[in-house]
Amino acid sequence: MFNDTSSPLSLLQTRRSGKPRDLGAPGPSEAQVAEMCAIACRTPDHGKLAPWRFVMVADAQRDAFAALLLDAYRGERPGAKQLELDAVEQFARQAPALVVALSSPRLGSQIPVWEQELSAGAACMNLLHAAHAMGFAGGWLSTWAAFNEQVRDAFGAAPERIAGFIFIGTPTRPQEERPRPDLAVTVRKWTP
Repeated sequence: MFNDTSSPLSLLQTRRSGKPRDLGAPGPSEAQVAEMCAIACRTPDHGKLAPWRFVMVADAQRDAFAALLLDAYRGERPGAKQLELDAVEQFARQAPALVVALSSPRLGSQIPVWEQELSAGAACMNLLHAAHAMGFAGGWLSTWAAFNEQVRDAFGAAPERIAGFIFIGTPTRPQEERPRPDLAVTVRKWTP
């Protein structure tokens, strides 16, 4: 069942990632995305540093985002074939809403950067939980663009890094449950 809101645990048990290419209208409003981001900020944050940021890419900015990605991709792969460029273009236009999540570590802090990066990841997960709780699905992707400096520089500056592109919308097809880790392997009791 998708978005079972009968209890907080049911909501958590039914959350799954949506493939961005399978997310369509209706999407969240700008106010709903802003609320999702506010909820995402309620994440563990040692030192109260808020070592993350969210940048909303409005629908009207998708052409500019696609142009940025195409330029960056061509810079990395000058011999790129049209099929590759079409995939880059499609990436920019997936799902009705797009949030670029940035890990923004405070390098002068006594809090280790690793802890700050974990906090950024937790903020992204909270954003996905908020989208799910509001009746949408989200897909968190990184791909080559998250590691490209030209793309990163369009949204922030070093030492920031793109934690991911979070696409949000309504599933256009039933979401399938994927295999989950074997708890006998991933959850253990410590024996001193």
